[in-house]
Amino acid sequence: MKQLTEIRWHGRGGQGAKTASLLLADVAFNTGMQVQGFPEYGPERMGAPITAYNRIGTGKIRVHSNIYQPDYVVVVDETLLDTVDVASGLSKKGAIVINSPKSGEELRPKLHGYTGKVYTIDARKISMETLGRYFPNSPMLAAIVKVSGIMEQDEFMDEMKASYKHKFAHKPQVISGNMKALEMAFQEVK
Repeated sequence: MKQLTEIRWHGRGGQGAKTASLLLADVAFNTGMQVQGFPEYGPERMGAPITAYNRIGTGKIRVHSNIYQPDYVVVVDETLLDTVDVASGLSKKGAIVINSPKSGEELRPKLHGYTGKVYTIDARKISMETLGRYFPNSPMLAAIVKVSGIMEQDEFMDEMKASYKHKFAHKPQVISGNMKALEMAFQEVK
């Protein structure tokens, strides 16, 4: 991993983009990395477009601003491609990960000329199969970890299990479904 990796998340209020960015920061911190995970707040409400950010690195992080030239972009809601330039400033050496059953080539025309790597994952299908409801953030979280290589899959899975045990202590029945969603996402991102 390079010294600093910057990730920008695009989603809609209520889909878990903010939660996923904070979980990623927490998990990376627990493995000894320096992290930032924060949302961009405004008049957002359920269903409105939101943005969240991660900085993850091996050295001190001295910048404290939004991320305008990310290494990676995560798009939790494919419909945002019609209204938001999600690829704005995205490094051609990085990649974009989009929640969609479509291929990257099918979605490329909506990326305003972005020529870098495009990955897709059907987070709806995964979450419905593993959780019985539509919660795209766990599959998207695993997908960006795989694509970016921020940490090893085993290390990530161990830290996520510990995080879920803490977060869902009052409803442990959801832990196994979330863990299955993470595992499926690692296999299905393309």
